[in-house]
Amino acid sequence: MSTPPNPDVPDTEHEVADRIDVALVHRLVAEQFPRWAHLPVRPVEVDGWDNRTFRLGEEMTVRLPSGAGYALQVAKEQRWLPVLGPRLPLRVPTPLAQGRADAGYPYPWSIYRWIDGQTARADRIDNLTRFATDLAAFLRALRGIDATGGPAASPHSAWRGGPLSTYDAETRAVIEAHRDRVPVDVVSGIWQAALDATWDGPPVWFHGDFASGNLLVRGGRLAAVIDFGCSGVGDPACDTVIAWTMLHGRSRTVFRDALGLDEATWARGRGWLLWKSLITLDNPDPGKAADARHVLDELLAEHSVPR
Repeated sequence: MSTPPNPDVPDTEHEVADRIDVALVHRLVAEQFPRWAHLPVRPVEVDGWDNRTFRLGEEMTVRLPSGAGYALQVAKEQRWLPVLGPRLPLRVPTPLAQGRADAGYPYPWSIYRWIDGQTARADRIDNLTRFATDLAAFLRALRGIDATGGPAASPHSAWRGGPLSTYDAETRAVIEAHRDRVPVDVVSGIWQAALDATWDGPPVWFHGDFASGNLLVRGGRLAAVIDFGCSGVGDPACDTVIAWTMLHGRSRTVFRDALGLDEATWARGRGWLLWKSLITLDNPDPGKAADARHVLDELLAEHSVPR
C-alpha cells in the first residue's frame, strides 16, 4: 500500500515557492528562534526568485531558498561570509543564524543582519564613472582574499567560475533558435572566442551574480553588495558582465582598466553575458526580456568597434 500524501509537505519546487509567505516565516522563526518570535515579519520591497526575503523586525532579514538548487547555497554563505566580510571595502550580509528544514518547508534557511540601501539603478547613482571605480575596487579586494579551501564551481554556483563550455550546447541551441533576431555569425563568433579564451590562472574568489539587484547604494554611491549565493573560487570572468548591464562608454572603460582585465578575461565575460542575455530573450516578464535585448545590443555595438 502506498503512503498517503502529507498535505504539509510540498510536492514540487513550485509549491515550495508558493508556500513561502509571512505566516510561514513567522512560524519558522517562532519555533526555531523563540527569542525573536515577538518581532514583526514583512516582505521586502524588492524580492528575488532564487530566495524569498523578509524583514524580521528592523535589524534582520530572513532568506528562504525557493528550490533545492538554491538551498545548496545556505551553508556556503554561513561558512564563508564571516570570512569574506571583514576583508572587503563594502558591507556584505552578516549571517546571524541558520534555520533547519521543517514540515511545510524542506530546506535550510538563514537570518542575516539588515543592510540599509536602495537597489542600484541609473537614477540613484550620482557619478557612474566613480561607481565603476568602486565596483572594480570591490572585485579587486574580493579576488585578493585567500581562496584556499573555498568552494569550487559546481551546481551551488550554477557553474559560475567554471568553464563556459558547461553552457556550450545550450548557447548554440538558443543562437539557432533566435537566428531571426540575432546576427548568427557575429554572436557565434563572440561565443567561440569566449570558449577559446580559457582560464589558466589560480582560482580566485568571485561573487557570481554581480548585478544591479545585488548592489545597494546610499547617497548616490555604492554602499553594499548582497546575495553571495553563486559565489565561489575559480575564474572571475563571470563578474565582468556588470560592465555591459550597468555601465557604458567611459564608465565601462574605467571599470575594465581599474580591474586590470586582460583581453582573455574580457572575452570570457562577453561569453557569460551572451549566454545569459540569449536565454532571457523569451522571458515571460516583458521587462526582463527587454533588458536582455538591450544588453545584447550593447554587446553587439561594442563588438563592432575595435578597442
